[in-house]
Amino acid sequence: MAHIDFNSDLGESFGLYSVGSDAEILPHITSANIACGFHAGDAPTMRKTVARAKALGVEVGAHPGLPDLQGFGRREMKLSPDEAYEFVVYQIGALLGFTSAAGISLNHVKPHGALYNMAAVDATLADAICQAVKDVDASLVLFGLANSELTRAGEALGLKVAHEVFADRSYQADGTLTRRGTPGAMIDDPVIATEQILTMLSEGKVRSQRGTWVPVRPDTVCIHGDQPGAPAFAKAIRQALEKEGVTVKAPLLNHA
Repeated sequence: MAHIDFNSDLGESFGLYSVGSDAEILPHITSANIACGFHAGDAPTMRKTVARAKALGVEVGAHPGLPDLQGFGRREMKLSPDEAYEFVVYQIGALLGFTSAAGISLNHVKPHGALYNMAAVDATLADAICQAVKDVDASLVLFGLANSELTRAGEALGLKVAHEVFADRSYQADGTLTRRGTPGAMIDDPVIATEQILTMLSEGKVRSQRGTWVPVRPDTVCIHGDQPGAPAFAKAIRQALEKEGVTVKAPLLNHA
């Protein structure tokens, strides 16, 4: 139970629309996954979020999603491996411009929403995403669902991989996340969330909604920045982990 990274999906405001509480969440996390304009986010938001993360010493990663602003990238789309590759390269490049301008390194890439969940079970899609990451910068860390097709593909290509677990989501017996909209998909009690994380850290497993145990590898734990009460949720979890002696720090820094 030595250490774990604490990440959140941020930078998801767009134009006149404000999503999440990034400024209040950033002090409690160690890695920020910043939307790159396809599912959410825009140029001013990317620039502002990168600057805030830099000021707090939070590692910055690209959070590429499907081109679906209206559905927030959470609706599945049928796409070819070439399309997946191109979408990911394009979005990493967008954020890479802002990290370069800010004088910091881009640390990692974590697919968003439906793209993330599809790649967790689709080996062909996972391969395309990981090849895109490698071709942009082979030193980037890939964040993917623990023990999924996405992490397998990243490891097969020689990428640095952080297996991701979730504080605010429940699991199914096959290790996938419970679909949003399903009763019990989201965990909004920080006590329950912390217990779930500590069990994953100490025992390498998580209890599914069916009551079965699913093996996981907890390198980094996520909370969603757009859920109600996210700042307080993040603070409570960070404090609880540190109280239990868990060191919260970013993993596998690509510039280390």
